Amino acid sequence: MHNIMKTFAAIAIIFLAGCASKITPPTQYDFGPLPSTAITTKVLPAISLADVDSPAWLDNTMMMYRLAYANDLQPHPYATTRWSMTPGQLFSQRLKARIGQAGGAVVALSDGALNIPLLRIDMDDFSQSFDSASHSVAQVSLRASLFNGRNLVAQKTFSRQEPTPTADAEGGARAFAIANDAVITDVLDWLSSLPVSKAK
Repeated sequence: MHNIMKTFAAIAIIFLAGCASKITPPTQYDFGPLPSTAITTKVLPAISLADVDSPAWLDNTMMMYRLAYANDLQPHPYATTRWSMTPGQLFSQRLKARIGQAGGAVVALSDGALNIPLLRIDMDDFSQSFDSASHSVAQVSLRASLFNGRNLVAQKTFSRQEPTPTADAEGGARAFAIANDAVITDVLDWLSSLPVSKAK
């Protein structure tokens, strides 16, 4: 009897291990390589970049979508698809890379560069919106604020929409990469137009 129980236990362990091995990890997306097109902006000021602030429903790696044709007040996560980082982290990483590509400089807050203007980004929306079952757009909306010390130099809201090539998570990821880069281009053009002096 004891041997029979051991045999059943061994079979159960093998069965569970087999089931566990069949669990597919979620597909992950980021924004891909930097665009190769040269950035044609004015000279960018050196800035310090704060962590991107996002609402709780965006402060995770889930890819979110809305069924605008059914209930646009309710965001949903894709079940088997994730971002490689949170949208705020992806945006921040891309923004730093694009600033460097444009010849600018980003100094970390931890470096204590008190005489460098501080850029704060508040992300309002980063979701895929379906206006029908077969058509969707990637929506990126944020607010950028530039500070000299405690003084607000300028603030502006930026928003871009990009149609998805396919009405699914992969199409959304591709459209987000385009919309995100377009918003960053707008932010860089805005930064380059500001009369920034050293913080006091």
